[in-house]
Amino acid sequence: MFDLSRIVLTLPGILVAITLHEFAHAYTAYLLGDPTSKHYGRLTINPISHIDVFGFLMLMLAGFGWAKPVPINPNYFKKRKLGTLLVSIAGPATNILLALIFTILLGLQLRNGGNSLVISIIEYSIFINIGLAIFNLLPIPPLDGSKVLLAFLPDRFENYYYQYQKYSHVLLLLLLVFNGIDLILTPIMNWSVNNIVVRLLYLIY
Repeated sequence: MFDLSRIVLTLPGILVAITLHEFAHAYTAYLLGDPTSKHYGRLTINPISHIDVFGFLMLMLAGFGWAKPVPINPNYFKKRKLGTLLVSIAGPATNILLALIFTILLGLQLRNGGNSLVISIIEYSIFINIGLAIFNLLPIPPLDGSKVLLAFLPDRFENYYYQYQKYSHVLLLLLLVFNGIDLILTPIMNWSVNNIVVRLLYLIY
């Protein structure tokens, strides 16, 4: 069901989360010597450059979605696997950092009697960034977690990975349709909120 109020509350957090997530991938690759993302105009914090229309609509309406993947060429890295690992981790790590920053902002807002609309936007931003980080760390291609896993696999298993990758979109779709993603994400998100966000808020507030 279309919920305008929810869209208003989640839009800022979604734009910040996906834009900085993808920029982190692009910038890390660039620092490691790969100019591909810059060549394709992805070395930017302009949200329009990173938005996949269908993935963005899914994020807004269903709570799960995606941005346009940042193109990289691992052949530019001095150490291919290490470079791929660092680039892959950069996105989720940025979302975790953003969740911590938003938590600090929320604590300051609560302590100083902040505006209820601003507080709600910040709360949603925390959940969005935690959810995006956890979702992307799932070891399912094309998510970042699959590339993290690949970095630790012996070279002889790479062919198996690429064969599996052909069917991964179907697996990901099935998990989304049958709430498999919810079953995975919800316990981890609850633990993260209860053990990190709430404790940090307690220290600030």
